[in-house]
Amino acid sequence: MSYPLFIDDERDPPADRQQWRTARNLREVALIIKELGPPNFISFDHDLGENEPTGYDIAKKLVAGDLGELGGKEFERGLPTDFSFYVHSQNPVGAGNIRTLLVNYLTFRNRQG
Repeated sequence: MSYPLFIDDERDPPADRQQWRTARNLREVALIIKELGPPNFISFDHDLGENEPTGYDIAKKLVAGDLGELGGKEFERGLPTDFSFYVHSQNPVGAGNIRTLLVNYLTFRNRQG
């Protein structure tokens, strides 16, 4: 199933024609992926609340899972070939970290392909 995922602990996804799924933390991301498979688009927030993994942590798990490094977890289902993302976080350093990680990884993956 192809769907967009919105990851944010406070805000809601845009009111558009997309059938957004919303996750407030890493646990909810894992539950959604377990139920629906990996999303083809993710809009990331970085700061997801006190004592919660960040959006960057989630992005790292998605990359590790796509590389087959997580041993059967939901994240190891991989990312779709048409995967894309946006970072809506207002944390400039955290947003930059997510962007850099995913752009570099997707560039690497596309070269391997």
